[in-house]
Amino acid sequence: MSFDPTNFDAEQAQTLARKTFEIEAAAVLGLASRVGSEFSQAVKLMLECRGRVVVMGMGKSGHIGRKIAATLASTGTPAMFVHPAEASHGDLGMIKAIDLVLAISNSGESQELTAILPVLIRQGVPLVAITGGAHSALAKHAHVTLDSSVAQEACPLNLAPTASTTAQLALGDALAVALLDARGFKEEDFARSHPGGALGRKLLTHVSDVMRSGDAVPQVRLDTPFTELMREMSAKGLGASAVVDTERRVLGIFTDGDLRRLVEKGVDLRSTKASDVMHANPRTVRANSLAVEAAALMEQYRITSVLVVDDNEVLCGALNTNDLMRAKVI
Repeated sequence: MSFDPTNFDAEQAQTLARKTFEIEAAAVLGLASRVGSEFSQAVKLMLECRGRVVVMGMGKSGHIGRKIAATLASTGTPAMFVHPAEASHGDLGMIKAIDLVLAISNSGESQELTAILPVLIRQGVPLVAITGGAHSALAKHAHVTLDSSVAQEACPLNLAPTASTTAQLALGDALAVALLDARGFKEEDFARSHPGGALGRKLLTHVSDVMRSGDAVPQVRLDTPFTELMREMSAKGLGASAVVDTERRVLGIFTDGDLRRLVEKGVDLRSTKASDVMHANPRTVRANSLAVEAAALMEQYRITSVLVVDDNEVLCGALNTNDLMRAKVI
């Protein structure tokens, strides 16, 4: 069909947008009054599942199913999506008796889905249905049926799946939330399944992962002349240098900030040694600490570098804010 841009009605577009939000919000709110024993039964079946939750759906319900499977998998419930049409041509072999099928269909009569239901039942696979068809073939085969029916679609023609798919998605999210709570799923668990995300970096990245070590760590002895101290700092580019004893135990630190303050005071540095200018008992962290803990320490004391020590206070590394920024911890 052709469209004449000159006939575009901006006000009508905005009106339809608001109406869409109202209809879909009402669809989601309508689910709340229908949450009951069936929902609890569905959650219990999923918790008892020794295999994976296999999510299935055709068309728009299939797209919603893929998202639900991804949400379940990332929140502690092993899950995958299997396309019903592909299941009829071999992929049904992916589903075992220890699995559970979460089938999604607004009508409950999707031909590709209903065709494989008898096979699933014969295999003894538990079936949870999300459908708006209370008396559909899907509902009749399911062990538990969650009612996702809506009064109307947001589509002005009441044809395109809109409010119904929103309701399906909300039910899937509700299942995921109930499951993660029942499993005692924590931030650390979420981070392990999202290592590339911001939370994953914060909860999984340790100081040892981002610190400088070996020859990259600037360090001098107590009697090191000031000129050599400055050469060590410049060569290593940390903006600071550790001052250690013969056993490499940390005694102090000297930073760019210390140098600036000494210069402002007019101190003659030519004849000084590291022991004369160092800041004793510096802030340190352990290598097995989280990198975010090092970042918090640096922020709390307004420092840009921190030394890393072992349990005997022996120097084993160092890091600064640039190292944390490169690792995207801050």
